Amino acid sequence: MDWTYWIKVAVIIVSVYIISFILRKLLGLFIKRESVKVNVDPTNFSFIKNSLTFVLYGAGLIAIFYITPSLKSLSKALFAGAGVLAAVIGFASQKAFSNIISGIFILIFRPFRVKDVIEVNKTYKGVVEEITLRHTIIRNYENRRIIIPNSIIDDETIVNSNIIDQLVHKFVEFDISYESNIDLAKQIITDEAINHPMSIDNRTKQEKLSDTPMILLRIIALGDFSVKIRAYVWCRNNDEAFALSCDLNESVKKRFDREGIEIPYPHRTVVEKKYNIQ
Repeated sequence: MDWTYWIKVAVIIVSVYIISFILRKLLGLFIKRESVKVNVDPTNFSFIKNSLTFVLYGAGLIAIFYITPSLKSLSKALFAGAGVLAAVIGFASQKAFSNIISGIFILIFRPFRVKDVIEVNKTYKGVVEEITLRHTIIRNYENRRIIIPNSIIDDETIVNSNIIDQLVHKFVEFDISYESNIDLAKQIITDEAINHPMSIDNRTKQEKLSDTPMILLRIIALGDFSVKIRAYVWCRNNDEAFALSCDLNESVKKRFDREGIEIPYPHRTVVEKKYNIQ
């Protein structure tokens, strides 16, 4: 073998080393930065850098075999075998790789972070405790852990209560009878909502100057047997919004009872017919 062969080998080795070094550094900085944003241990993603190094050095080794005349046939066999092996591994690990890729997408695009309150597909709701390469762990309000594979959660509709800010515009609804005084019912709801310690005034200065009410009330439906009133109440976060709605249900009900506002039961008309059977 002449000196040109050894130059080619040296170029391959140095190129693989430099490319591997640069890519590992860039990937490490990216993972470290994004892991801080989602509060994930960056060591969870160390296998990505190790896999990248393995692939690069493997490709370099095959390239050296390819330029070596006595090993050229072996390099072709390695290329073919690597293709078959990759196909077998890829087929056997579809779900695992799908979860890993989805975990990386979650890391990059950050639809949710650790400590965010999220609701997944209107089924699971709770606080994100951990995001791993395979799954996301959510602690629900019964202190149970819900473990969802990343490939599944990445395809679902997610309601995130913390992604921009934590303020919640809570809808609290009440039904009153058609015979009840609507204005009095609205005044009771307004008083109870304003006096609740978890209710906040989120009006702008312009809205305050124009006398926009702190608690907005709307008649949203005229049902079969009741009038539905919706109160729009601002709260600091999702947990306080839930507690406020429960408290308002109790305090408004008590005020309704004292001041003669009826919360009706469903009404049904039953028609009885008699038949003469001969």
